[in-house]
Amino acid sequence: MPSIAIDILPNPTRRQVAALPLREKDGRIEVCLVTTRTTHRWTVPKGWPIKGRKDHVAARIEAEQEAGVTGKPRKKALGSFVYWKRLTDRFELVKVNVYPLRVTGMLPAWKEQAERRVQWMGLGDASIVVDDPGLARLLSGLRPAMAP
Repeated sequence: MPSIAIDILPNPTRRQVAALPLREKDGRIEVCLVTTRTTHRWTVPKGWPIKGRKDHVAARIEAEQEAGVTGKPRKKALGSFVYWKRLTDRFELVKVNVYPLRVTGMLPAWKEQAERRVQWMGLGDASIVVDDPGLARLLSGLRPAMAP
């Protein structure tokens, strides 16, 4: 059942892809969050689709560039959320398809390392600190069997 907020929003005009970097630590699932570059809000690595690349591959590339994590993404999106993307002169409603990524390594250095903070946390904590309600719902509904 769609949320009330989604029901009253206009249709998203653009789309993005996101990675949901996951690992198991001490018997629990953790997610890697990053801060946005301009407003420093917690979110998952995301970006525009890459021409000539499948969406799950583009999501993996975003995770490497924004969070410095490497791994294997699922080919099928776990779900999606919508948010208002701040552009130079306006806001635009964007739908984000989220691809789970089983993290297998961390890069010693990565493209956006100086521009973002990176933090591993449990799913419950992550669902509280992210700013996007749709992403928070997706995180709070994730079960271990759904992780890659």
